[in-house]
Amino acid sequence: MTESEKQKLGKTLWAIADQLRGAMNADDFRDYMLAFLFLRYLSDNYEAAAKRELGSDYPELDAGDRRAPLAVWSAQNPDDMAEFEQQMRRKVHYVIRAEYLWSSITELARSQNGELLDTLQKGLSYIENESFASAFRGLFSEINLNSEKLGKTYAERNAQLCKIISEIAKGLADFSTDSDTLGDAYEYLIGQFAAGSGKKAGEFYTPQPISSILSAIVTLDSQAPETGQRKHLDSVLDFACGSGSLLLNVRHRMGSRGIGKIIGQEKNITTYNLARMNMLLHGVMDSEFEIFHGDTLVNEWAWLKESNPTKIPKFDAVVANPPFSYRWEPTEVLGEDARFKNYGLAPKSAADFAFLLHGFYFLKPDGVMAIILPHGVLFRGGAEARIRTKLLNDGYIDTVIGLPANLFFSTGIPVCILVLKKCKKPDDVLFINAAEHFEKGKRQNQLLPEHIDKIIDTYQYRKEEARYSRRVAMEDIEKNDFNLNISRYVSTAETEVEIDVEDEYGKLVLLDKKIKMATEQHNVFLKALGLPLLP
Repeated sequence: MTESEKQKLGKTLWAIADQLRGAMNADDFRDYMLAFLFLRYLSDNYEAAAKRELGSDYPELDAGDRRAPLAVWSAQNPDDMAEFEQQMRRKVHYVIRAEYLWSSITELARSQNGELLDTLQKGLSYIENESFASAFRGLFSEINLNSEKLGKTYAERNAQLCKIISEIAKGLADFSTDSDTLGDAYEYLIGQFAAGSGKKAGEFYTPQPISSILSAIVTLDSQAPETGQRKHLDSVLDFACGSGSLLLNVRHRMGSRGIGKIIGQEKNITTYNLARMNMLLHGVMDSEFEIFHGDTLVNEWAWLKESNPTKIPKFDAVVANPPFSYRWEPTEVLGEDARFKNYGLAPKSAADFAFLLHGFYFLKPDGVMAIILPHGVLFRGGAEARIRTKLLNDGYIDTVIGLPANLFFSTGIPVCILVLKKCKKPDDVLFINAAEHFEKGKRQNQLLPEHIDKIIDTYQYRKEEARYSRRVAMEDIEKNDFNLNISRYVSTAETEVEIDVEDEYGKLVLLDKKIKMATEQHNVFLKALGLPLLP
């Protein structure tokens, strides 16, 4: 499918969502819409695998027969079901009973069957608890099919679900729906729902242009970016992964065979479920990723809290867009945490450096980390100044990239990207001031492909350009009290042209003489014509 067709599919589905959600807010309807899109993907994938497995035994139905072929085969071969499902668990890692497949659900919706709601509830529960794949556990926990937002009575809710599912099925009918296509449509819808969610969007969505910059940075060779992209990443971590778009961007750049394990962590349960669906919809096998539901700052994930330092997991790449200036509770216990004890704790009012230090702790010696943070981390004093100073003195901050304001749905403030490395070769810091390179939009400013490419190219080749980028030696940064405010090092202000006063005065005197001579000559003509003279 072409890019324009993918965009068309996304817009078609968004038009359906916009039409059907009625008084329901975007956040609530998002969960239903994306869950049904995911069920369509699981069903299509399962039925395609079943067709390969059964070969010539897979039923070929007449054009008017709306039953799921797998339902027909299941009814004809009840004694073979156990062996068939065992094979399917081995090959695609999950099982869906025929009555819960999307084709079966859409037929109930088309016929306005009163059992749709009950069947759908049972189907989602079955997928979560009995389908085998661990990635499905609790996947639909936030989908409330008994919500009064769908209708006050069972009949009203059933009728509304019939309408929603029928419209989605019609919208998808004219499009090829392989995993890449549905995955792109899912990403498009997440972006559209984010636009309607305002400040809440920051919890789950990183705009694609910014995601592209971070993923490009961490996939380049960490020690010699100018040599190009790494051939393989064993692992990548996003400890505040939202809907998973950053991780998927990294995977897209590396290719499915160029990356080992994708690891994410997310505190918000709804967003955690979005991320898992997003991975699967993009064709990432459940064995290729792990998303953990838990609080990053207190390090709830037992796997990351390994007591033996030699067994602590480390990552080739760390990417993150954590919540900006998040209020947290820095305790004495956290002060002794291995992530923070060499640097101190970030202030209660802003956990930005706490997030940074968490990710940096799990970075491999030859890895690279790219994190989006508010500009305040570059210059704020107190505990943040002490953390920033130590990171600089230790030689860990590689690049500071200033981005334009108003790029996010959740905030209009300008943000920066910090690139960190544990084994940094250059003894300077690269500053990129891209704050004025954007296209102004009605609601958000936009980074165009040329803006993105310029940032990546400047980072990769460590280029210097007047009013855009500069490599700054550590002694200069130290003279500025380790303040990383970008405008101190790369000013975008136009240099005023110096005026030579004596030269300009001479020009004025000469001009005055020319005016007098011209006036005298003009008066000669006026006198000859008998007209009044000029003064």
